[in-house]
Amino acid sequence: MADPKGFLKHGREVATRRPVEERVNDWDEVYPDGVGRALLPIINTQAGRCMDCGIPFCHQGCPLGNLIPEWNDLVWRDDWDGAIERLHATNNFPEFTGRLCPAPCEPACVLGINQDPVTIKNVEVSIIDRAWESGSVRPQPPEWLSGRTVAVIGSGPAGLAAAQQLTRAGHTVAVYERADKIGGLLRYGIPEFKMEKKHLDRRLDQMRREGTVFRAGIDVGSAQLTAQVLRDRYDAIVLAVGSTVGRDLPVPGRDLAGIHQAMEFLPQSNRVSLGEEVEGQIRADGKHVVIIGGGDTGADCLGTAIRQQAASITQLEIMAQPPESRPDGQPWPTYPMTFRVSSAHEEGGDRVYAASTQEFLADDEGRVRALKLVDVDAKFQPVEGTEREIPADLVLLAMGFTGPEQPGLVEELGVELDDRGNIVRDGQYASSVDGVFVAGDAGRGQSLIVWAIAEGRAAAAAVDRHLTGSTNLPSPIPPTARPITA
Repeated sequence: MADPKGFLKHGREVATRRPVEERVNDWDEVYPDGVGRALLPIINTQAGRCMDCGIPFCHQGCPLGNLIPEWNDLVWRDDWDGAIERLHATNNFPEFTGRLCPAPCEPACVLGINQDPVTIKNVEVSIIDRAWESGSVRPQPPEWLSGRTVAVIGSGPAGLAAAQQLTRAGHTVAVYERADKIGGLLRYGIPEFKMEKKHLDRRLDQMRREGTVFRAGIDVGSAQLTAQVLRDRYDAIVLAVGSTVGRDLPVPGRDLAGIHQAMEFLPQSNRVSLGEEVEGQIRADGKHVVIIGGGDTGADCLGTAIRQQAASITQLEIMAQPPESRPDGQPWPTYPMTFRVSSAHEEGGDRVYAASTQEFLADDEGRVRALKLVDVDAKFQPVEGTEREIPADLVLLAMGFTGPEQPGLVEELGVELDDRGNIVRDGQYASSVDGVFVAGDAGRGQSLIVWAIAEGRAAAAAVDRHLTGSTNLPSPIPPTARPITA
């Protein structure tokens, strides 16, 4: 194990972020020189806090089955080459999860029963950042080609994980993306201050060198490339199109100008922060901004609006404010709903809980000028006498997503959908259409990046087995989906 007395001698430490007054004036990551480098002075000590438990419940908390005690021990022993080998054994993209995953492994840490848990996520990102710097991350092209072809539709984390696994298994893989660049939400949904796109680009370069082909700017399921042509061209298809239909808020005034889905606002801002020009960009400069939705997407909108110098920002959440510590009804090792402060929340804005929007109010020009709010009780019923208005020149809806887009590819393929609009798959990630498989949010529903990567890996194993009759690819998780009906 790592330091046998490490958890007794040392407390939890995390990387120090750049000062707020500095970082809100640029789009760089909020950590100096990157989170991995910022952590290096403390990371050996933090890895040494791992107790190498007889039953490591951090595995239960991680959908990827990351070998956490093993690479903690290797980091503590300063064996960074061994650590990245064990980390890559279960996770294709630890530089993504180490920055973007909410780390459900940490609340499951046995040390967390009565102390602060091990900084698992920080150790993870330190391992991969150091590996990139040292040149330890190299292409792994297959030794032979199977002669089978696979199309992966969607280049988010699920699609990329499936593509890398299948390429390394010897199949000829093409990844299709309708946006102009590869990366899905990693490219245009995640702000630069959370993950600089250099981390994505160098991983894509590795995949190209391994043999994966990327075809951006192609809307599969349109006249550009029909579903039938795709099926004729490839031996198998992996649908990793995500859950992209934003949840709407059908209250009076919803059609007013100035009300947008978060994923209309964020991609435009990301493009501009990367030096592109966006005609008619939705901007927050000098405006009273209201963000409806208290999750990660809402926090991304908050940090973006701050950098665009909004006059004020209010983030609304219909749920009550969660407690600071683990609730009694959410015991270890479950992932608790507790009050969390992201880097964006440190930077400004007001968070309002247990509030519901009743109406959007218009100015004389037909634009939104205010929201009418009301407090709600535990059953989300309005509390009498709490009605009020707050100014709003720009409203961003960040209330989650309801499933994949159905017009186009999904309809053309004729795959079965469940009652929530997700694509149904069986225990081998197969859809109701022969040769068509489903990975990530398109089948699971809106979820975490770590689940997307895990499902991409598992779906790749299922596709490999479908094409060859067997597989050596790991399959970390079964799909959470009901069986396909006739």
